[in-house]
Amino acid sequence: MTGSVTPPLPSSPGTPGGATELALSPVGEPPPLRADAARNRTRLLDAASQLMAECGAAQLTMDAVAAAAGVGKGTVFRRFGDRTGLLVALLDHREQQLQAAFLTGPAPLGPDAPPLERLHAFGPALVRHERDHHELILSSRTDPLRTYDVPANRLRLTHVTMLLRQAGVAGDAELLAHTLLGSVDSVLVHHLIVERGMPLDRVLAGWHDLVTRLVTQSDPAA
Repeated sequence: MTGSVTPPLPSSPGTPGGATELALSPVGEPPPLRADAARNRTRLLDAASQLMAECGAAQLTMDAVAAAAGVGKGTVFRRFGDRTGLLVALLDHREQQLQAAFLTGPAPLGPDAPPLERLHAFGPALVRHERDHHELILSSRTDPLRTYDVPANRLRLTHVTMLLRQAGVAGDAELLAHTLLGSVDSVLVHHLIVERGMPLDRVLAGWHDLVTRLVTQSDPAA
């Protein structure tokens, strides 16, 4: 998964309130495309989206996208590099709505809610988003190490780290954020729901339980 957001580094524990500014801005991408290049990119992604809807992500090849878009295969390779790059770019489309929701959207996911409420809301939103795009996400994970370096995942880590600090959770907030996000990883959730037959509500309850335990253990009055 990718995203068009600059994921700032998690703030240091000494930062008041653990606040971190999360801004919508390009990251890890080339300079803005010319208008014609941007239209061509959109055309390729639209063709890829249509193919995925009709045939599934497993059948989404560079040749098929080129044919559907009416361009040469070299054009697709120049724009996206390889099949993984194409899948990652396609995920960008789906990711942007989720990012907008937790960066600037309404409560309880957006910034107008208290950090604890935002933490509780973030897990279910992420689970539903990745459940809806599981096949595409799985197809893009050809390099396990690349998963952690994708801008969208780094942004999620920074966001959850920030909320943990703002909620006053004790301990290494960044490692705790990794633990929380690992509990709702797309592959794990798919395994639990599809292979194990676990109800989605049980998976979401696990997220809420983890968040509550972290905050309760950090509250001297608890």
